[in-house]
Amino acid sequence: MDKQTNDYRHPVVQEDLVFLTEHYPIPWHSLGGKTVLISGASGFLASHMVETLLFLNEAHQLNITVLALVRSRDGFIQRFHHHLNRSELFCIVEDINSPLHMEQKIDFIVHAASQASPKYYATDPVGTLSANTLGTANLLELARRHQVEGFLYFSSAEVYGESAQVPTAESDYGCIDPLAVRSCYAESKRMGENMCVSWHHQYGVPARIVRPFHTYGPGMKLDDGRVYADFVADIVNGRNIKLKSDGQARRAFCYVADATAGFLMVLLRGENAQAYNIGNPDADTSIRDLALMLAGLYAEKGISVEFEDRKEREDYLPSKISVACPDISLARGLGWVPVTALEIGFSKTIESYKHEN
Repeated sequence: MDKQTNDYRHPVVQEDLVFLTEHYPIPWHSLGGKTVLISGASGFLASHMVETLLFLNEAHQLNITVLALVRSRDGFIQRFHHHLNRSELFCIVEDINSPLHMEQKIDFIVHAASQASPKYYATDPVGTLSANTLGTANLLELARRHQVEGFLYFSSAEVYGESAQVPTAESDYGCIDPLAVRSCYAESKRMGENMCVSWHHQYGVPARIVRPFHTYGPGMKLDDGRVYADFVADIVNGRNIKLKSDGQARRAFCYVADATAGFLMVLLRGENAQAYNIGNPDADTSIRDLALMLAGLYAEKGISVEFEDRKEREDYLPSKISVACPDISLARGLGWVPVTALEIGFSKTIESYKHEN
């Protein structure tokens, strides 16, 4: 098997992969010689899953085959340009909203294809909900036909709506207005979860669910519309940070290497038809304090925080949720605990954009 040297992977990501695969008690041997299909493989969270599986082949000779299911071959090439000669990585260009027919044996499926950025909720609500419903049904059917060992569905903390319970456990639910266009994401994620439960109940598909909270790190798109991505873009480009609200909303931010370990832990050790929060309650902060912290970390650049009124935009639908923080007791029960502090995680993230290859 041809392998590329680690020089082709950003040093920050390489360091994260070494730590991730050595620190967490994940039964990696369960993946040995197996084929893993990952939908939305070029996306932020899914691409780190791909990187981890390829690294396991390098470091532990697990001989994992990775099927990267994507909408765009160009997007795949852009994200994985440093792995294009890997014989165990295959690009499959398909629309998951149509029935999927694959002949090769598939042992695990990870369904992470989704339009998670808020900028799509107003501009393409139909496309947003389709991947979470039609796409989920098609992948669950594929899992049923192949009798997979594990199916992992990427849901979202958005399913909790305006929950009164903080920290929020997997059984705490609040209101989601089904007549609000922005609910296209949360409502369809909820439906996707019930599909996983239903396919497990009726057909025995071993489906498990993760609910990521705010996740950041190397590889996230800096123009995806989320405020913390805007902040990182400002730092990388040497601009003052512009805060377009009072900044009082609170979010728990989880570094992507920690989150990836959580996702894989649930895939390999989680219970069927069960959801798990994946987030870092110890990294809970207000948006205002995050902006001030980042400016302080790079004081030598003379970066300051500017406050300005957000202009009304028809293509942006802000969240009504003021506080989002997970209770991770269930994931802790599997042996997963996030360890990356806020300052360290954001410093590593910003460093990763300085010398992109």
